[in-house]
Amino acid sequence: MTTLPYDVAIVGGGHNGLTAACYLAMTGKKVVVIEALAKVGGMATSGAVIPEAPQHIVHTCALDLMSLRVHPMMPVELELEKHGFRQVEMTPGYVYLHPDGNSLVFWRDPLKTAEEIRRFSPKDAQAFLDFMKVLDAFMDMAVPMMRVDPTQFNFGAKLGALRAVLGNLKHKPDVVALMTGSAYQAALERFEHPVTISAMCCLVGAAGPITNDGTGIYFILLGFLHRFGVGRVVGGMQQLTNAMASRLKELGGEIITSAPVEEIVAEHGKVRGVKLEDGRFIEARAVVATVHPKMAFEMLTPGSMDHKLMTRVALAPANAHGASPLKVDMALRGQVSVKRHEAMRHDGLSLRKSVLLIGTAEAVLENFATSARGEVPKLPYMWITAPSAVDPSQAPEGQDVAYLYPVAMPVNPREGWDAIRDRVGQQVIDQAGEYMDGLTTLEIGRRVEASPDLAKRLNVHNGCVVHVDTSTMRSGKNRPVQGAGVEILPVAGFYLGGAGIHPGGGINGLPGRIAANRVKRFLAK
Repeated sequence: MTTLPYDVAIVGGGHNGLTAACYLAMTGKKVVVIEALAKVGGMATSGAVIPEAPQHIVHTCALDLMSLRVHPMMPVELELEKHGFRQVEMTPGYVYLHPDGNSLVFWRDPLKTAEEIRRFSPKDAQAFLDFMKVLDAFMDMAVPMMRVDPTQFNFGAKLGALRAVLGNLKHKPDVVALMTGSAYQAALERFEHPVTISAMCCLVGAAGPITNDGTGIYFILLGFLHRFGVGRVVGGMQQLTNAMASRLKELGGEIITSAPVEEIVAEHGKVRGVKLEDGRFIEARAVVATVHPKMAFEMLTPGSMDHKLMTRVALAPANAHGASPLKVDMALRGQVSVKRHEAMRHDGLSLRKSVLLIGTAEAVLENFATSARGEVPKLPYMWITAPSAVDPSQAPEGQDVAYLYPVAMPVNPREGWDAIRDRVGQQVIDQAGEYMDGLTTLEIGRRVEASPDLAKRLNVHNGCVVHVDTSTMRSGKNRPVQGAGVEILPVAGFYLGGAGIHPGGGINGLPGRIAANRVKRFLAK
C-alpha cells in the first residue's frame, strides 16, 4: 500500500472538483483530484460516444452556459482563456415552439421579447415588461448572496442585497409571492394568451414541477436569460474542463483518473485521506467530496459521521417528485431545420441555432404528474437543439448532432427502464420530429440515457443532475440539509464541494470555489 501525502484530495473530477483544486493550488497547496471515470468533467463533458458516428461530438449532460455568465468569476480568476476556453453567445438563445406553428423568441433584449409577445397579446406584452421589473429586483437581491459562502458574514453582499431591497420596496410583495407561490400561479396571474403562458411554463419547467409552493423562484431563469444571455463552449463542454485540468497541472496539481474511491478514511473525528478500490491510499490533510452528498457521506469510514446527519443527507430530496430528464443524443447524416415554425414568422429568422422549447402549459403539468405515477407522459414537453448548428466543428461538414431533453420522465417507471428505454427513446424522437425536420430520416446512431443510467455513470442519487432538488428550503446553509451546509462538519477536514451545497447546480464553479475557501481556512489553523 503506497502513501502519497497531499494537503488536499478532491473526490470527483467534475468542474466543481477542478475548480476547488485550482483555487487551492493557486495558494501553493499540494492537491490531487481523484476521478472514477477515464477523463475529467463529470456532468460537464462532451465527446464521441455514439459508436456509429466517431466524428460527432455529443454532450452527455450539460450543454448551455447560462449560470457561468451570471457568475463569471471562475474562468476569469483561473485564466482559463490561456488554456483554450472560449465561449460564444447564442442569439437568440431560447425559442418557444407552439404546436399550432407559432413561435415566441426569448431575445436577450426584453423589449424585443415584449414585441414578440405583443403579436399574441398587447396586454401580455405590458405584463411581461412589468414582470421583468420584479425579476430585476429579485436578481439584484439574490445574485450577490448566491456568490458568497452562506456560513460567512458577507457584509458586502448583504449590504448590496439590502440596497436592492430598499430600492425596490414597491416590488417586495411580488418578490415575496414568487418566493412562496408556484411558478404556474405566477404565469397565470400575469398572462392571458395560451402561447405566452405555455412559453413561460416550458421555460421554467426545466427547474422542476411548476405547481409546488416556492417554485416561483424558477422564474429567475427568465431574468438570467435577459440580463446575461446564453452561451456555448467552443469545441464542446469538454473544452471547459480540459482547460481547467490544464490550469491545474500548470499550478502543480495532479489528477488521477480511472480511480474509483472505496473509502474516505476518517479516524478519531478527523480525515486521514482516501482509499482507492485498487488498494492505493492517498494521505491528505483535508478531503473535498464534490460527488452527491449522499454518496460522499456513504464513502466515509462507517461510524465516523453522526447518524442523525447521515439520515438527513440520505433523505435529502433528489428528483423526489418522481420525475427526471431523459437524454436522447443523435448523430445525423444531414442538417436539421425548423421549416414549419419559420414559415409562420415572416421575418426570415433561422431557428436552427437556438434551443427550442416544445410543449404547452398542459403538457408541462401532465409530464410531471404522469411521471410521479411511474408512467411515461404522452404529451410532448422537451427542450431540443442542434449543438453543431452553433459550432459546426462538432459534426462533419453538412451534418448535425441533435440534443433532445424531455424534462420530465419517470425516475422509476412501473415497467422498469430496461423494458421501455428503446420504445420511449423512439417516442421522443418521433415527437421532436414534428418540430425539427430531419430527426427521423437522417439518423446515423443514437444514445438514450434515463435517470438510472445517469445515476450509475456519474454516481448521483436518483440521477438528479443538481444533486439536491432546487427550492427555497434547500438553499444557503440548509443545502443539502440543516447541519450539513455548515463551515465545519463533524469530521474535521471533510468538506462537500459539489452541486449539493450552496448555491446549487449549474456550470459556474461556485460550490467548488466556496469549498476551496473553507479548506484554506481549515488548513490555516
